[in-house]
Amino acid sequence: MKIRPDIVQVYREVHSWVGILCSLFLFVAFYAGSISMFEQSLQVWLTPASSLPKPVELSDTPQLLQKVFAQYPDARTHYTIIVNPDNARPARLMWAQNPTYRGSGPQNYVLGALSPDGELHTLVSGPSGIPFFIDQLHEQIGLPLPHVAARYTMGCVAVSYFLALVSGVIIFFPSLKKMLFALRLGTATRKVWLDMHNLVGFFSLPFHFIMAATAVVFAFHGPIFALQGKLFQHGQLAARGLIQQHGHEKSRSENNTTQIVGQEGLMPPQAVLAELHKQAPGFIADTLEYTTQSGGGKSRTTLRIAGHDERYPTLGASNGFAVVDPANGRVLSADYLPGHQSAGFAALTAFIALHFGSYGGLPVRWGYYCLGLGGAFLFYTGSRLWIIARQKREQHAGKSSKQRRTTWLLSCLTTGGFTGCITGIAILFICAPFLPLGGTYNQAFFLYYTVFLLCMGLSFILRESQREPFLFRVAGYANIAIAPVMLVAMLGGRAVLPSLGVGMVALVLGCFLLRSVRRFTCGPSAADVSPIFSQKITGETKMG
Repeated sequence: MKIRPDIVQVYREVHSWVGILCSLFLFVAFYAGSISMFEQSLQVWLTPASSLPKPVELSDTPQLLQKVFAQYPDARTHYTIIVNPDNARPARLMWAQNPTYRGSGPQNYVLGALSPDGELHTLVSGPSGIPFFIDQLHEQIGLPLPHVAARYTMGCVAVSYFLALVSGVIIFFPSLKKMLFALRLGTATRKVWLDMHNLVGFFSLPFHFIMAATAVVFAFHGPIFALQGKLFQHGQLAARGLIQQHGHEKSRSENNTTQIVGQEGLMPPQAVLAELHKQAPGFIADTLEYTTQSGGGKSRTTLRIAGHDERYPTLGASNGFAVVDPANGRVLSADYLPGHQSAGFAALTAFIALHFGSYGGLPVRWGYYCLGLGGAFLFYTGSRLWIIARQKREQHAGKSSKQRRTTWLLSCLTTGGFTGCITGIAILFICAPFLPLGGTYNQAFFLYYTVFLLCMGLSFILRESQREPFLFRVAGYANIAIAPVMLVAMLGGRAVLPSLGVGMVALVLGCFLLRSVRRFTCGPSAADVSPIFSQKITGETKMG
């Protein structure tokens, strides 16, 4: 199938301009999003060890609850039992220090534990806010704006991103057979990276279409479901299912089927889990969240058990949940219980899970991690290819070798933004061991944007020949420095396999960045171009 050259040229212009305008936002979203695939593992790594006694056995939880409620009566209104305590949640029992907390990042909890002699010990603590900040950086495409404003901006970028994907397919389709596996390794560096850009983009195309489509729905789910609620019944029900499970949304059947019981009528946690296992054999519980409401002289306790089943996707980024009767362990609502949902909820869950990668266990998460890094590579190479082609065209058309101000501006934004994002996230990992509680959300916000703005400022201050070598060195050394931090975490027994993998990838990335600088400074053509694209540009088809 042939497409007229003038039509291809129109789509080439669309692909180039949309790509260059959105590439920085998309780079931050994909780079931070790939790291946030292991948010929980990173929290275990970055959160300092607790001074609390060893968690009591699950069978001894009633004794712990009795002592906590005697000393902290308000804790019975909302508390959580941790099935498998870890470094981020080191106690068997925890409850919110401030139930009305509405700030950014994970809130602090009061952790309860018993000493060997049965004495109650409590500690106010919380998980490191750095992994949560990185996840928010992904959701808000790097914009330090209020969440709603950043979400709508992200939606507009996602729409443009979808347009860039479609136009890229159209301009690549006529030469698909000829160019798909044509890696011109012995030619100019720009040709090599153009071929790799096309190759990575083509084979990750389904992933990118999924990310674009789901991001649009996430960004505009409020207006979409508000309209659906007016046109169709049950629109609000579907809207509740689409919201990320970071909050505490209630199931539709909680309010009318949960029995009214007092604390004395609650089933022991171990017995509840045994009963749940009979009803959902493959479901692995992580937490038991109890909420007690009082009114009319009576109290009603509801129980939500969060967990996962690797055989099925989950609606949230890491788990689903079941609403359970705390008196007998009977499942009251399976709307969000993996493998036990209705057809409608299962379809919705599958759609959401395609974005989160919350299915298939660790192999799928590693696949999404690699695809996310591949996407970041795609946006950087696309931007650099566009800028270098623009510089080449200006040199051929003008009498002076000085580039136009718009090209210089885009070149500075590209280098400063990309290196600022990579360096800023690396600095968060390096500084975490020296910050209280492994770093709060506000501390992470301040550190990241300070580093990001510093890299961006240096990008505008440094000369073209100095800009990328210097900033690439900074980003490279920052990523390599994560390795000693990881080594300390390993010695302390806090680094789990996924976080170890993230650290090793950062080490490889740092070495690659330094290697590219070395090739630039030692090579024969250290002209005012990127260290990655430092060879002479010859004989290329006009782009952008």
